[in-house]
Amino acid sequence: MSTPDLTATARQINAIIEDAYSQSTHLLHILYALQQRLLHIPHEAVREVASHFSLPISQIESVVEFYSFFSGTPRGRYDILLSNCTSCGYKAAGENLLQMLCDRLHVVAGKTRADGLVSIDETSCIGMCDHGAALLVNGMPVTGLDAGKIMRIAELVEAETPLADWPVEWFRIDDHICNRGLLLKNDFAAGDGMRATWARGTDATLAGITQSGLRGRGGAGFSAGMKWKFCREAQDDTRYVVCNADEGEPGTFKDRVLLHSHADAVFEGMTVCAAVIGAEQGYLYLRGEYRYLLPHLQAVLAKRRESGLLGSNILGHADYNFSIEIVVGAGAYICGEESALIESLEGKRGIPRNRPPFPVTHGYLGQPTVVNNVETFAAAAHIALRGSAWFRATGTEKSAGSKILSVSGDCASPGIYEYPFGVSIRQVLDDCGAKDVQAVQISGPAGTLIGSTEFHRKLAFEDLSTGGSFMVFGKERDLLSIIANFAHFFAHESCGFCTPCRVGTTLIKIGLDKIVGGHGTQYDLDEMKRMAALVKHRSHCGLGQTAANPVLDGLQRFPKIFEQRLAHSAFEPYFDLDAALEEARQVTHRDDAAAHLE
Repeated sequence: MSTPDLTATARQINAIIEDAYSQSTHLLHILYALQQRLLHIPHEAVREVASHFSLPISQIESVVEFYSFFSGTPRGRYDILLSNCTSCGYKAAGENLLQMLCDRLHVVAGKTRADGLVSIDETSCIGMCDHGAALLVNGMPVTGLDAGKIMRIAELVEAETPLADWPVEWFRIDDHICNRGLLLKNDFAAGDGMRATWARGTDATLAGITQSGLRGRGGAGFSAGMKWKFCREAQDDTRYVVCNADEGEPGTFKDRVLLHSHADAVFEGMTVCAAVIGAEQGYLYLRGEYRYLLPHLQAVLAKRRESGLLGSNILGHADYNFSIEIVVGAGAYICGEESALIESLEGKRGIPRNRPPFPVTHGYLGQPTVVNNVETFAAAAHIALRGSAWFRATGTEKSAGSKILSVSGDCASPGIYEYPFGVSIRQVLDDCGAKDVQAVQISGPAGTLIGSTEFHRKLAFEDLSTGGSFMVFGKERDLLSIIANFAHFFAHESCGFCTPCRVGTTLIKIGLDKIVGGHGTQYDLDEMKRMAALVKHRSHCGLGQTAANPVLDGLQRFPKIFEQRLAHSAFEPYFDLDAALEEARQVTHRDDAAAHLE
C-alpha cells in the first residue's frame, strides 16, 4: 500500500473519530462508529483512538477484543447475527435457520463472504423471546423467523436492498403486555414523582423508599433505600446514578418493554434518586442488542429537558441539576454485573471488581454511585409519587410490591406478566396457557430449574427469587439439550478473568456435549459434578458463581435425563480417536485394517 493511501486511511479514521466524539466522548461510542463505517476496527484505528484518548494502544486493543460486537477483521455489509436462545433462537422454529441462511447465501458461519457482502454468525439471546426465532441485521431485530422469511432475507441481501426498503413490519417489536399489575396499570405523568419528592423533601423521600421495602429487581434483592442511603452518606461531593439496562440473561425482555413504553418512569426514578443522594450526572447503560431503542430513548430525554425535568434548575429549583447520558454496550453478558458495568462505563473491559469497596462508596470514576436496574428505578418513581404504604400493600411481608416477568417458551401467550410477589408458579403457567409442562427455568440460566412437583412454590425473595425470566419447557423438549445450551452460553460469555469460570465453564460444556452425544460415562458425570461445584464456589463474581446452576439443578431434579444418555463403558475419550486419523488415511490413500485403531 502506498504512503498516500495510508495517509488517506488515517484521514478517514480521524474524521470518523472526530464526528463520533462530537456526539459522545465515550470510548464505546467511538469504537462503534468505527465498526459501523469501516465494518471492523483495524489496527490503524486502534492506534488513532489510543492517541485521541491518550491511552495505551494495548488498552484499546483489549477493549476491542473483549466485546463481541467489535471485530478486528471485516464483517459483511450485511452483518447478520441469529439468536441461539432456547426461546428466540434459530432452532426455535423447528429448523436450523442459521444453516439454511448460510447455505442460501453461500456463507460459512463465523466468516465473511469473499465479496464482503454478508457475514452470518450466532449470538446469545437478543431479548426477543416473546417473538419467536429472531436475528439482528446490522443491529436491527427481525423476529418471527421461519423458512419462508429466511429465504426472503437471503433474496434481499443478494439484491443489496437497503434495510430501509425491507418490509417495515419485520422490524416492528410489539410489547405483548399480557397482565398489568402495580406498575404497568397505573398512569404516570412525567414530573409528578419529582414534584412529590420536592414537596415531601429528600429526607422523607429516602425514608419512604426504605419503608416501602423496595428491593433491587435484578435478582439480588438488596434494599434500594439502604443503597441510596449508603451512597448519600459517602464522604465525597461527586455522586452518580447509573441505570443498569444491560438485560442479558437469556429469556429476559421486561426491561426492553419498560424502556419502550415506560421510559419516563425509568428516567423519573433516576432523577428522584439524584435528588436524594445529591448527584448531578446519571448514565443509562443500554445493552448493545437494544441499540435500536436509542433514538426513542433520546427523544424521551430531549422532551424531558424541554419540559424542565432534566438539566439545570429542574422544576425551577436552583440547586436541582441533573443530566442523563445513554451509553450503549457492545455485547458482553458480564456487564450486567454492576461493577463490570462501571468498568465498561469507564472505557475498559467489563471485568468485575473485587468487593469491598462497593459502588455506593467507590463506583464510577471512584466516586459514590447508585446502580439499580430499569424496573427498580421505575418502581421508585411510583413510590415517590404514591407513597410507601401504597407499594407495601402489595406482595408479601418480605417481598413488597410486584414483579414483572418475561414469560417465554412452550406456552400459548408469551409476553410480559406483572404479579404481586407471592404468586405461584402454577398460576403463571395457567395464565400464559402452558400445558404438559416438564420444567420451568426461573430467573434465566443463572437462576433455578424446577420440575412439576415444585409448581406450588411462590415467586418471592423468601422462596424463588427472580430477575424476571420465566422460561417454560414442555414435555416434548429435550431438557438435557437445553441445559447444554445454557452451558454453551456461560462458556461463551465468561469474561475470562478467573480460572474457575474461564476453564470450568468450558469443561462443563465439553462434558455435557459428550453426554448429550451418547459418549459420556459415569466417570464423566462425576467429573462434571466436581467441576460444577468448583465453578460455583470458586468463581470471582456472582455471575460466575451461578454458571453451574443449570447442571447442578438438572442433576438434583432430573437425574434420569443424564443417566439415560450415559454409555455403558467405564470410560470413553472426549473425541473419536479413529476418526481423528481419517485425514491421514485420505492423504496416504490407505483404508486397510492397519490404518484404523481397534
